Amino acid sequence: MTLALFLVDALPAADAHTLDGPEGRHAAAVRRLRAGESLLLTDGAGAVARCTVVAAGRDTLDLAVQERWTEPEPSPRVVVVQALPKGDRGELAVELATEAGADAIVPWRATRCVTKWEDGPRGAKALERWRKTAREAAKQARRPWVPPVREPVALRGLLTLVGSSALTLVLEAGLSTRLADVDLPDSGDVVLVVGPEGGITPDELDALSAVGARPVRLGPSVLRTSTAAAVTLGALGVRTGRWG
Repeated sequence: MTLALFLVDALPAADAHTLDGPEGRHAAAVRRLRAGESLLLTDGAGAVARCTVVAAGRDTLDLAVQERWTEPEPSPRVVVVQALPKGDRGELAVELATEAGADAIVPWRATRCVTKWEDGPRGAKALERWRKTAREAAKQARRPWVPPVREPVALRGLLTLVGSSALTLVLEAGLSTRLADVDLPDSGDVVLVVGPEGGITPDELDALSAVGARPVRLGPSVLRTSTAAAVTLGALGVRTGRWG
């Protein structure tokens, strides 16, 4: 069985460490880890430590660090640009994309988004929910790299992101070009753009194509905006070998 993974701000420098706070509470009270069992700690940026539980308190664990290592950053990286879905489908999209291997997530204020995330407290709370979802999904998937959820962008910010990528793929149904027809880079950022429920507007598609984005279809089915990124990441993972 894969060892449970817990997030810490930084890996312990010493060979003894106490896991406390929310992660310690979850490990001791929810997972009920006990003396002699093993777990993993990560800083979410590739550093990992394998530890053995020495003693368990009510909401803390005393640990002995057995081994440390660093997982290399994935290459190529996949940056998911996710148009803002309605309701809680945004958190679902982030959860599935994180578990499927997204390396960064960018919320997109597309023209046809029903949800807008206006600047202010409400938008900040929505962004924080996405970030918490990514963090929890990375733990569930035992990922030592937690994908950052960046600040939301409008079209201008998205065009800048496209211009700095090694390749940008825009998911669009009904096209002749398939994802399988596009050559993938060996390194750099592959940006994957997922539109909203109402679709990407012709003006947005023209603007993205003008800076080098490649509109493609994944297959004959039309996917929900909340699941499209995860399905595409699976297809990309098979082609790049990132998932074995």
